[in-house]
Amino acid sequence: MPIAGILSGALVWGLIWYPYRVLQEAGVSGPMATLITYLLAMLCGGFMLPRVWRDLRYRSVSGWWVVLLVFSAGWANFGYVLGMLQGEVMRVLLLFYLAPVWTILFSHYLLGERLNRYGYLIITLSLSGAFIMLWEPSLGVPLPQNISEWLGLSAGMGFALSNVVSRRAAHLSVEAKAFSIWFGTALLTAPFLVWQGGWQFSGIAAQSWLILALLGIVLCSCSFAVQYGVTHMPANRAMLLFLFELVVAAYASWLLADEAMGARDWLGAVLIVFASLLSGRLNAGSARDECSHCPDSGK
Repeated sequence: MPIAGILSGALVWGLIWYPYRVLQEAGVSGPMATLITYLLAMLCGGFMLPRVWRDLRYRSVSGWWVVLLVFSAGWANFGYVLGMLQGEVMRVLLLFYLAPVWTILFSHYLLGERLNRYGYLIITLSLSGAFIMLWEPSLGVPLPQNISEWLGLSAGMGFALSNVVSRRAAHLSVEAKAFSIWFGTALLTAPFLVWQGGWQFSGIAAQSWLILALLGIVLCSCSFAVQYGVTHMPANRAMLLFLFELVVAAYASWLLADEAMGARDWLGAVLIVFASLLSGRLNAGSARDECSHCPDSGK
């Protein structure tokens, strides 16, 4: 079940950028669509509220972890949608999937997981892949080249942090974690819309409302499934399974958006994907290290 939950989330997030682009072409901006769909997800998940309120009554135990989960997951979702709407799907997504680097660092400081030889190799491969993708001689230092790529990179940091916090906050129920994602995304999107000039719901066509409603239902189900998955397995192994999103997004971006990657992009992608694949070895390596100090280490 944890594996199925994470793979279903990877499938949804590999495709969800497309209906948001359709909505944007129909006159519903990315921030507006994000706010509405996550409010609808909260409405759809309203049956979880009794369990959520019971969790939040223990503020001395869960307060700070809830706040950190709300803002990290909220930015991961909001930044992801904005980046995918404006930028090249695969470049933004690959920068997002530098997340194993951030997962290793956050896991070390928040979960106490030790950085073994695989950890150093993952960091080296991931950063090398990003360097190859981003390097332009005329621009000097290889940094993201536009706001969409910066959004993808920072959303990946938020994604990694939210997964680690979700794993750390074992005292929170899956319902509370899922609800915090929807609330956090809506909370960060609302002031952005106000800054843009306010909310204009009246101009949204009936067909767009149908798409928004379907997205809200999908996000509700997907968030619950993903939180179940990341709660019941190590953060680095969960990150490995999320790689299925790259496969889905690569095919979808070629089929739906007619986007093609260059040779350097492919080389950088291979390094980043290989680094993410190695992240599944982190926990196995730690288990062997711990076992080597046990009396039964010869088994």
